[in-house]
Amino acid sequence: MRVQATVVEERPSALYLLVLENQRQVLAHLVGAVERNFVRLVAGDRVEVELAPNDPGRGRITRKLVGSGGARPEKAG
Repeated sequence: MRVQATVVEERPSALYLLVLENQRQVLAHLVGAVERNFVRLVAGDRVEVELAPNDPGRGRITRKLVGSGGARPEKAG
């Protein structure tokens, strides 16, 4: 099942804590093109997650949604 979620924090071992639209928290890791292309995720980014059928507390981040607008640091300039 694919759902949309928001990144809350980055955890060790390339895991991310996510909050689903129904306010449930899940742990997820990067897969496929997201991982191969070194996509950076920060708190506040919107992502698409594929939940595991046997453990709904775990998932796989399949893509970062466009225009998610996470909390990025300001450029000093």
